Amino acid sequence: MLRTVTLTLARCREHPEGHAGCGYDIVAPLGSDGRLDVDLWRCERDRCRVRRFWTGEPDRHGRLVHRAGGPGGATWLIDYDDRTTKDDEPGFRLGGHRLVAGEYVSIRDADRDLLRTFKVADAGNPGGGAA
Repeated sequence: MLRTVTLTLARCREHPEGHAGCGYDIVAPLGSDGRLDVDLWRCERDRCRVRRFWTGEPDRHGRLVHRAGGPGGATWLIDYDDRTTKDDEPGFRLGGHRLVAGEYVSIRDADRDLLRTFKVADAGNPGGGAA
């Protein structure tokens, strides 16, 4: 089932309490265990969208993509422009994590080549909306 997953920046040096104004809304194909489901993604890939929101910056819109290679044999990433890979933001072993409220995941920021940790703030809304 497609779900809208909201990730917010977890606590870090710049934001010791985390920051709800920085994160991602992702329309994601989740299995019943809360993990990304590659088979569902293959059927619904055009609907698997991402909105990156960051205080003080314009929103960025992209797609959730599954690619062969990487840890565990595949990589989930955010692709903002399919003509280049320089803007891709890969998740760190994203396929192995449960995207349920309270869990944590890491995504590599393409602009700064920095791995950031995010808290799953919400994963309960049916997806397909405007991410």
